[in-house]
Amino acid sequence: MVWFILLFAAVGIVFISSLLLLDRRVPLCYVRVHVGVMGLPAAVALAGLVFANHHVTVGLWRSDMLGWFMALFILALGWMIERFCLRYLYGDRVYRKYFTLLTFTVGIAALTWLSDDIRLLILFWGLPLLGLTKLTRLKKEWRPARMAAARMASAFSLSWLALFIAGLWLWNATGHWRLSFALSTESIRHLEWWEKTGMSMLLVLTAIVPAGQWPFQRWLLESAVTPTPVSAVMHAGLVNAGGLLLTRFAPLFNGDVSQMLLAVFASISVLVGTGISFVQVDYKRQLVASTMAQMGLMFIQCALGAYVAAVIHLVLHGMFKATLFLQSGSVVPRPNQTIRLSQSLSRTWRFTGAVVGFVAGGIVLLMSPEENAKWLSSLILGWTLAFVWERLVVFKDGRIIVLFGLVGAVFVSGTVHCGLMMLLHKAVPLSSNTSVAAEAIAVLMLAAGGLAGIWLSAHRSSELFARLYMQLVHMGEPRLESMESHPRYLADYLQKEVVNR
Repeated sequence: MVWFILLFAAVGIVFISSLLLLDRRVPLCYVRVHVGVMGLPAAVALAGLVFANHHVTVGLWRSDMLGWFMALFILALGWMIERFCLRYLYGDRVYRKYFTLLTFTVGIAALTWLSDDIRLLILFWGLPLLGLTKLTRLKKEWRPARMAAARMASAFSLSWLALFIAGLWLWNATGHWRLSFALSTESIRHLEWWEKTGMSMLLVLTAIVPAGQWPFQRWLLESAVTPTPVSAVMHAGLVNAGGLLLTRFAPLFNGDVSQMLLAVFASISVLVGTGISFVQVDYKRQLVASTMAQMGLMFIQCALGAYVAAVIHLVLHGMFKATLFLQSGSVVPRPNQTIRLSQSLSRTWRFTGAVVGFVAGGIVLLMSPEENAKWLSSLILGWTLAFVWERLVVFKDGRIIVLFGLVGAVFVSGTVHCGLMMLLHKAVPLSSNTSVAAEAIAVLMLAAGGLAGIWLSAHRSSELFARLYMQLVHMGEPRLESMESHPRYLADYLQKEVVNR
């Protein structure tokens, strides 16, 4: 009880502090104070993760390891992004509003996963998405920003409506507003198969829309017009919230058609997102296309019942991708910066990489016989290591150093993954309702896509390659009304300035 009070008090303090920023009488230097105060709820969430009782419910709220862990992740990531904004957004016309909306969006997103009431969950699902839309529309004088915000609003409304219907349906079928009661074994047992399938289909729709999954990826690709910190904060429990939603409602999924459809949509998203990221020349569009693909992998894990792996995936990807967005300015070429590259790739080197990937995938397959997504994990790890091994050839100098760095990165990644597995395995138990068909669909589609990519890369002069390349370019580009060769509002400002003089 005391930890909930402390967390609500800390979040309330930062909400009030963010509202003070809207008062022009408050000096601009107070923004730094506000960002410092933002660290308070993150510290409380850390203390709650360590010391709180993780098996109690208090009114509309539930204390468990997953809820506190996600609150810590979202609040800490939001605090770091706001610190970045201090200088990045300084001088912007709506500088103060950015911090107010960022605080609102992050704070509500953090509280979402501590709720144990269907009505509260529905409300909290929509509010952060509304905050993201408002953040995008702050540049309302710029037409691409308005178009992107309108696209977001329509997509997010569909997601919220689907969750609203699913929540009402679950309450009507079980008679409980409390989520833990509605999803208990006793309540689920009395549901008809078609009721569970219908609810799970609505939940799948709710989850994949904010994640920018195919065929709802357009809003995500057009979000590249948003400022870099807004793109980064999307990964603080917004685009990746679908994995958490499906984890919370895991008892409704029983290996039926909804999981197979989720595997199909997610696999298509992985292939399309990866393809777009390869052909795009705009760095931010490469990153958002990569997010589409990574969220597809997360949903494949959910479709296979590997919810612990999905949660770990969304957290690690969120931190990694938010960092890439914040460092996107570093990709601008620097003068006198050269890297010696080698273009030769021997068959022996390529064969060795394939063997390394095959052996690594086989080891994972043998060491995790009870894991829900063991075949998928083996395929992804093996293919990734083979690809990375192949890319090492471009480093003409220091190849051994890079290789040792890769081994160290694998060791650190494995250690972090095992630590998070130990932390979350009780809060997010492995689901027994696995779908063999869903895993077969995902593995076959991804394997076929990978093999097709290898064939196409070896036949770049073919008509099929050209058609596919141009189709991916087209899919990654925004609509014409969402583009401007030159921001017109800047020209309007200059014209007004001349008239005033």
